[in-house]
Amino acid sequence: MTRRLVALGALFVLLALATGPANAADPVLVHVRVEGKTTTLFGATEPLALAGNALDALDAASRAGEIYYHVTQSGFGPYVDQIGRYGASGSAGWVFKVNDASPPVGADKVELRAGDRVLWYYADFSSGSGPKTLRLSRVPKTPCYRAVAFDDSGNASFPQGAVLHVGAKTVQTQGATGAAMSCLKGHHGLVRATAPGMVRSNALP
Repeated sequence: MTRRLVALGALFVLLALATGPANAADPVLVHVRVEGKTTTLFGATEPLALAGNALDALDAASRAGEIYYHVTQSGFGPYVDQIGRYGASGSAGWVFKVNDASPPVGADKVELRAGDRVLWYYADFSSGSGPKTLRLSRVPKTPCYRAVAFDDSGNASFPQGAVLHVGAKTVQTQGATGAAMSCLKGHHGLVRATAPGMVRSNALP
């Protein structure tokens, strides 16, 4: 039932966004998620949307989830200075990744390919570098999940202190080949991963 609801939810978002943003160039189907400062703002399960670039993807999420965002013009092009309640301030602000890595160009210049994963998230750079982002995957044909941390360059590493969340339940993970893993038998609901100082993961049934 959970998998069916997730699939229907993804289909609903896809239909709602079928027209795509008016200024999209060669829009394709991509996965979109927006992680806020304290909670997920849109797309924990990374639903599909039509977008031509990363800024289009944010616009699609904004329209589907009724999320406020603001863009200001800078010498380097459009700059997203606020999503939801929190605006950029000091060393903290909004950044994005495509397929777990930060592109070397602005959000409006990224040319997306079908199936890409676009993540917008709130980041604090006061330590000199941004937080790592977590990706959760399911080990095929098992009840096990693995969480991996990615830096801005898309390099994978072991997420120290990662735990899995199933509803109100928290499950400790163990290290395995650079990933944090745990097996959950007979669980109900979506599974997420978090780790100290890192951006929360996507959600999986």
